Amino acid sequence: MSDTTNQSNDAPQGENGRQAQKGPIIPKSPSEALRPERVPEPPKRSKKARGQVVLFLNFIMTMAVLVCVVAVIGFYYATSTYRNPGPLQTNTNFIIRNGAGLAEIASNLERNAIISDARIFRYLTATHLSAGESLKAGEYEIKARASMSDIMELLKSGKSILYSVSFPEGLTVRQMFNRMLEDQVLEGDLPAALPQEGSLRPDTYKFSRGTKRSEIIQQMAAAQQKIVDQIWDKRDPSLPLRSKEEFVTLASIVEKETGVADERAHVASVFLNRLGKGMRLQSDPTIIYGLFGGDGKPADRPIYQSDLKRETPYNTYVIKGLPPTPIANPGKDALEAVANPWKTQDLYFVADGTGGHVFAATLEEHNANVKRWRKLEADKGSDPNIAVDGQPEEQPADDGAAVAPPKKKKIN
Repeated sequence: MSDTTNQSNDAPQGENGRQAQKGPIIPKSPSEALRPERVPEPPKRSKKARGQVVLFLNFIMTMAVLVCVVAVIGFYYATSTYRNPGPLQTNTNFIIRNGAGLAEIASNLERNAIISDARIFRYLTATHLSAGESLKAGEYEIKARASMSDIMELLKSGKSILYSVSFPEGLTVRQMFNRMLEDQVLEGDLPAALPQEGSLRPDTYKFSRGTKRSEIIQQMAAAQQKIVDQIWDKRDPSLPLRSKEEFVTLASIVEKETGVADERAHVASVFLNRLGKGMRLQSDPTIIYGLFGGDGKPADRPIYQSDLKRETPYNTYVIKGLPPTPIANPGKDALEAVANPWKTQDLYFVADGTGGHVFAATLEEHNANVKRWRKLEADKGSDPNIAVDGQPEEQPADDGAAVAPPKKKKIN
């Protein structure tokens, strides 16, 4: 019995623990031994499982297609809206404040019915702006029916509406400040301390809305400094002027003495000749500045004979040499006239009754010119108590004689 059990336990086992088939073992042929064994096929999924996977994949594909279609339609709509004419019916001005961002600008454009959709403008404009680019502050004129693309290009260019403020030659610093205060487009306060007289260049300055008054002053000062330096460097070396400050001071007197452009170099030669001889300049604009300062003379206030003897630091009928500072802001032509004056022997000039002046090298000639001018004024019925510009003294003063043209021109 034990023999039988041992035989059963020693029986050869096949794959998966099953007993191998009984019988003689037949070896494989060489070709069969080289042939790879077949791998058993995996168990087949059920039809139900395969159907669920297919449905899920179909859903994903369908949604992807729908998203692509919606994206294409949305992109086409957005780009078409961005390029098509906008809703604006008439030209209008639009202001971008300093520091405004793209979202704020887009919202304000939509609020003012300039564009139809702030989101489209914001997103597509962002894609059109390269690194470092932005929409610039200022006031812009937007044309009727302008597209978002047109508006973006305009605001990116910075070509805002330009305003201007003009300062004629011969204004004082205070008068220039008053003009800036009267301008309603300029912003910001003026400095409490006035710049030095003669340091601001008279000119027309263009600016956009939002520009500070202090910025205009900086431009004027820089421009005047530049032109003074340039002209001073090319001056006649024989001038009896010791500094650029004296140069600007005399130019300011010439500026106020005559409004005739081609007379400036002649008037400058008279004053330079008088300085060279130690004579008083006797210029009426210096009397006015000494009496009224930078505010200028009231239009209805004449200069009286008594004013000629009023002692002020600026009255060149009293002081010798130049005043302590300029009396106005001279322009380029007056500066050039002083830097390169005419070469004359003239020491006097008086009005000729036509807006110009008559010049003379001697007191005798000058007295004759003044006599003719007095007759012209008498014919007009002038007040005899009003000072006569250029009136010579009966006995010449120790410095020579009086000189100054009547103010038939700009004296502020």
